[in-house]
Amino acid sequence: MGKLTAVAVKAALANPGTYQDGDGLFLKVGKTGSASWLLRLQQDGKRRDIGVGSAKLVTLAQAREKANELRKAVKIEKRDVLTERRDEAAAKVTFREAATQYHSENEAGWKSAVYARQWFASLENYAFPKLGDMPTGSIAATDIIDVLTPIWQEIPETARQVRNRICAVLDYAHAKGWRSTEAPSGNSSLKAGRGLPRQIKKTQNRKAMPYVAIPSFLTALRRKPSFGRFALDLLILTGTRSQEIRLAKWEEFDLEERLWTIPAEHMKRSKAHVVPLSKAALGVLAKADAFRVEGAEVVFSGATGKAMSDMTLLKVLRDMQEPFHVHGFRSAFTDWAANEGFPNPVVEAALAHKTPDAVQAAYRRTTYLGTKQKPGARVKLMEAWGAYCSGTVNGQEYTAIIA
Repeated sequence: MGKLTAVAVKAALANPGTYQDGDGLFLKVGKTGSASWLLRLQQDGKRRDIGVGSAKLVTLAQAREKANELRKAVKIEKRDVLTERRDEAAAKVTFREAATQYHSENEAGWKSAVYARQWFASLENYAFPKLGDMPTGSIAATDIIDVLTPIWQEIPETARQVRNRICAVLDYAHAKGWRSTEAPSGNSSLKAGRGLPRQIKKTQNRKAMPYVAIPSFLTALRRKPSFGRFALDLLILTGTRSQEIRLAKWEEFDLEERLWTIPAEHMKRSKAHVVPLSKAALGVLAKADAFRVEGAEVVFSGATGKAMSDMTLLKVLRDMQEPFHVHGFRSAFTDWAANEGFPNPVVEAALAHKTPDAVQAAYRRTTYLGTKQKPGARVKLMEAWGAYCSGTVNGQEYTAIIA
């Protein structure tokens, strides 16, 4: 017969302390109001306190019944109850949960906020669709290879980064006790030439579409509306990068002033960048607005209403049987601008490139944007590019636009 009664337990909940029931079972009430049933047993010469449940949820009778079951498990069946519970809890930690915690604990020490965001985004785009809901303890080399295979040859550098980041999360999970082994080694089953094929070195990893082909390409692109196609269209017209387009939010656009201000955290160099919007670019935004997903913050949302995958724009090109790379459109824009006689500093500013010469960088403070009343060189550049891409002007008229 235990020492405690239901009335005594009720009174104890209001008074912090330890209350013995007998045979190792006791109630512990904390100063913060917490109250737990605990069972103290000896196992392998060591004293162990095993949780029986919250005293606010488990009655005295239920606590005694559970305590009897635990005594039987430990003393008669010789089970390590605490290890079993720990293993059971670890088995429930998913890869997404482990990655989120690892990222949270380490992002402050990484080189920049942009890198920290890119680190997590790469797992969101490529790893989470297959591994996100899997317990960390069950992930094997074959699961990681399934994630990497579709991108291993197409975007090799990104694929290697994703591999390394998956392994970092699994090593972290091992250190936390959520899996029994460290991650499969990049020198064994995840090494190119073993579990993964050797990556083919390409001389043109970012093959650019010749600028003379862009007007006809955009005509074909615009025949079938979709967020992926709208995004690629605006990327071409603004000379921006995939990341800047995919993460673009409506709040970044001032349609009246015809300017798009890209925040620093979305830029490669971590500096805010202002893009003049041509008539053609405004037209794309109008189409995207007509298809706007309710509640979505990004302009070009994926199926879930969040930012689309990094592979979406490349998939648009592949679906259209084009062998070119998304980033190559910046090169096409550069070639066109040089051929049309636009000054190189203006083009470099439009591309948000760093001025290589330190002296020039110190003295060149202009953004080439001008004012609404007197548009600057970059405004004229982007308007001319938009007109060219849309096929609305011919070469002779560009001279007038530049002047």
